[in-house]
Amino acid sequence: MPRVIDSPEEFTIVGENIHATRVLLRNGRRAKALDDGTEVVPFRGPGGEQRLLTVPEWYKSTQPYQQNQIKHFLIAMRKGIEDDADEREEGKAYIQYEVRRQVRAGAKYLDINPDEVHYDLETQKACMRFAVEAVQEVSPIPPSIDSSNSEIIQAGLEAYDGSAGRPMINSVAAERLEALDMVVEHNARMVLMCTGPDGMPQDDGERIENLNYIMEHVQSKGIPMEDIFVDGIIFPISVDPQYGNHYFDAVRAIREQYGNEIHIGMGLSNVSFGMHERRLLNDTFIYLSIEAGIDAGILDPIATKLDRVFALDTESEPVKLALDALEGRDDFCMNYIMAYRDGRLKT
Repeated sequence: MPRVIDSPEEFTIVGENIHATRVLLRNGRRAKALDDGTEVVPFRGPGGEQRLLTVPEWYKSTQPYQQNQIKHFLIAMRKGIEDDADEREEGKAYIQYEVRRQVRAGAKYLDINPDEVHYDLETQKACMRFAVEAVQEVSPIPPSIDSSNSEIIQAGLEAYDGSAGRPMINSVAAERLEALDMVVEHNARMVLMCTGPDGMPQDDGERIENLNYIMEHVQSKGIPMEDIFVDGIIFPISVDPQYGNHYFDAVRAIREQYGNEIHIGMGLSNVSFGMHERRLLNDTFIYLSIEAGIDAGILDPIATKLDRVFALDTESEPVKLALDALEGRDDFCMNYIMAYRDGRLKT
């Protein structure tokens, strides 16, 4: 059987939240406006005291703000490289608050990505260094240094002091093979993407072909299988009813070809993008993926509880509808969408 883990404790969680793309709604549950009109994101300090991440004036001229979005980690990272000491401390405290939450929820790595903080490379690198230093002050688990730019990854690796264990590099891809040298130099583990030189894979066969191409370079560096976390590339199920099966088939094939030492999984919440009741779809997708052979994932362990995934009731109507959508039996998820409109997806 492809399945290689039998309990949540065996699953490697890469906590995904310290990422400049993360969004809160201005009128949502976590953001608020004070009596004087100041917009803030409340959080807790290490002793449980109330703290506030303030939305700066410069952010209010950005497009995300005009679209009712607060990119809270983007703000925290930018504060961390300000000249003002209070701003730097506020940004650091907010990131460290998230570190404590992710660690308590079971993360084994903390993914850090500053790519969207600014268009300027030096600003991105400075934000990466700041975030890594803020994380390592309080984290008992290592960082996953995440960027689409090798220079930003290098900046993060150089800032990490190694105190919490071996870092992870997210990611190595066919168009970024120079990252393999950083894996070796920094004794890191790595996320290896099943993308090819020409872009995203179309089906399971292309995923395997791309992976095999990259693995030739990986093996030439002497990198052991247990240090590799394969990202099989997950697309939204709403776009094509076979996207789920492409992923499951790729996972089974990777597991059969490379054995149980290699890790498989990664960006698991992508599957439900644009859909209703995303938690239901995500839980069901992770359940099916574990059955196919994954043992790791980049996810928010606060929102996605693996105990809940392992206890999934596959005989309930909501889960059956999610299974049909994810396994290609519900074209464009129409039955799932109608069930949502009828109120039948509540678990």
